[in-house]
Amino acid sequence: MTRWRWRALILLIYVAIGLYVAWIYDYITVGLLRDVAEALLAVFLWFLVLLGIDLHING
Repeated sequence: MTRWRWRALILLIYVAIGLYVAWIYDYITVGLLRDVAEALLAVFLWFLVLLGIDLHING
């Protein structure tokens, strides 16, 4: 592997462990994930929002 791939792999592992720890200590919750998913849908499907389509995730 080249040097940049090792760095990318280490960064990916670091972020994955950070996400796990944040989930375990309730810094990341299901509600937060739902809000982030709704925001991403609205950003990538903005034209549907302008047409009046509701992109809220019910649950």
